[in-house]
Amino acid sequence: MLKAKDVAEYFLAAVDDNAGEGITNLKLQKLVYYAQGVYLAAYGELLFSEPIEAWAHGPVVPSLYHDYKKYGTRAIPRPTQLDLSRFSAEVQQVLDEVYNVFGQFSAWKLRNMTHEESPWKDTPPNCVISEESLLKYFKKIVRHG
Repeated sequence: MLKAKDVAEYFLAAVDDNAGEGITNLKLQKLVYYAQGVYLAAYGELLFSEPIEAWAHGPVVPSLYHDYKKYGTRAIPRPTQLDLSRFSAEVQQVLDEVYNVFGQFSAWKLRNMTHEESPWKDTPPNCVISEESLLKYFKKIVRHG
C-alpha cells in the first residue's frame, strides 16, 4: 500500500511549471482526499492507510499537512525524483484522472467543493472521516469502465 506522501508526490510531479500555478498544501490535501475516495469506490480498498480528518478548511491528512506546512500558502516544489514503479497501472490511472478533473480548480474552489460533500459535512470537526463515509459518497459519483 502506498503512503499519502507517495500520492502527494505523484501530484506534485504532475505540475507543469510553465502553467503558472503550483500546488499549495491546501490544494494538495484536497487532491489526496479525492484520490482516496475515487480509488476506494473503484477498487474497494484504500489507496493509503493514513487517516483523513475533517478540518476547518476541508479534508486533511494530518501527517501530510505537517510534512508541507513549512510552505505556508506558497506552492510546494516538485519532487526531485519520483519512482513510478511504486504505482500500479490502476493507481496511475486513478491519480491521472483525479488530477485532470480536480487539478484544474484552485485550492479555495476545492475547499468549497469538499464543504458541500457528505464525508466532510457529516464528520465532526477534527475527527477522522470514515472509510464507510468515503465509500458511500464516492460510489455515487464514480462511474466504472
